[in-house]
Amino acid sequence: MMSRWCYIAAGLALACSDSTTPTPVDQSAALSGGAMTVFDATSGAFSSPAPNLSAQRLDEHADGDAQFEATFVTGGSVNGGLGPLYDNTSCRACHIGDGRGRPPLGSEPFETMLLRLSVAGQDAHGGPNPAPGFGRQLQARAVVGSTAEADPRVSYVEVPGTYGDAQSYSLRRPTYVLNTPYTTPPAGLLVSPRVAPAVFGLGLLEAVTDADILSRVDPTDANRDSVRGKANYVYDPTTGMTSLGRFGWKAGAANLLQQTVGAYNEDIGVTSSHLSAENCEGQAAECAAHAPDVTDEVTDLVALYVRTLGVPARRSVGDATTTHGEELFQSLGCAACHVATLHTGTAPETPEAANQTIHPYTDLLLHDMGPDLADDRPDFLASGREWRTAPLWGIGLTMVVNGHELFLHDGRARGLAEAILWHGGEAQPARERFRTLSATDRTALLTFLRSL
Repeated sequence: MMSRWCYIAAGLALACSDSTTPTPVDQSAALSGGAMTVFDATSGAFSSPAPNLSAQRLDEHADGDAQFEATFVTGGSVNGGLGPLYDNTSCRACHIGDGRGRPPLGSEPFETMLLRLSVAGQDAHGGPNPAPGFGRQLQARAVVGSTAEADPRVSYVEVPGTYGDAQSYSLRRPTYVLNTPYTTPPAGLLVSPRVAPAVFGLGLLEAVTDADILSRVDPTDANRDSVRGKANYVYDPTTGMTSLGRFGWKAGAANLLQQTVGAYNEDIGVTSSHLSAENCEGQAAECAAHAPDVTDEVTDLVALYVRTLGVPARRSVGDATTTHGEELFQSLGCAACHVATLHTGTAPETPEAANQTIHPYTDLLLHDMGPDLADDRPDFLASGREWRTAPLWGIGLTMVVNGHELFLHDGRARGLAEAILWHGGEAQPARERFRTLSATDRTALLTFLRSL
């Protein structure tokens, strides 16, 4: 008997098809952010407030949005305090459309990408040891009268490879240099490139219970899937305590207020009550101590803004190719780290995120990704080869929102296939299974990823 089944298509409308073998479709899979899911696949997909905000919370979200977009300047009573050393002038300038940054193209300066720095050893709290004369991050810009720390540049070498069916591909390996440094960099300088990550859905990730995250830690690979998973524990200057890390490329921040004040300080040169010293403290007279540049109200509003951004719905749920790609995603072992479903608990800061079933495709744990992706720069408990599993929700809308598909922590991957092919370490078996798929199956897997 001919049956009729329906699915959520790319345009988020309900599409139906006749079939002699009806396929059951779990429509809840489209609700990537649970009750905080937004049905928007346009260039504004990452910037919509969660639909379950009250009128008051929506007003607070809008106030936070204004602060997120505010451009800082060198003086005056409104948005003063820029620099003296900085990488950009606002939160929005790095997180364009609340989405993903990219490395510079050609001779462009660094805009939505930065370089973390350190030297061997740890600071007083067990974190990266600041590089003498440069601190924890390279500031590539300076206000009038000050000198930028260096002019960073990136170049690439092509690395050829071949799929199992003999189709060739090429990966690009980056090299970074610091041109015209204001002083001689210290010996043994450790450099870690980082593109700006997307900021939507973070309130939900903040609300995932510690127990849910820690349940997947497997230091001895007890289940023999090659995947271990490791928690990072980090010092949080907003509380003065060490807590489970879950934000940033190496899970170096415990919560979104810490992430916010850290970005203000290192990226914009804006101090707060939580991080009151300039990022260039001790380097020049203009880096001397002074009153905080922003109030706690401002940093709290920005943290609230990112906490209450919605998550775009998954598209093409039930499509045959997408479904096959999802099955491959599971069978290849990708889901061992990119865990499809997590659960939030109580969420005092973001009640809208409480008790939700979400589909971020991350375990929020650290994994050894092998020597090819290593930055050789430790970050609390994260080694130089370990990275936090990046969430995949919304990844299929990166081109729509940000106009590119440059992936991984440094944007070296020109598309999803290259991102997979760079995986090593714990992910090498899954990478090899992908590399040896048929062309049809590779296409199905990538189609599934673009539906997220």
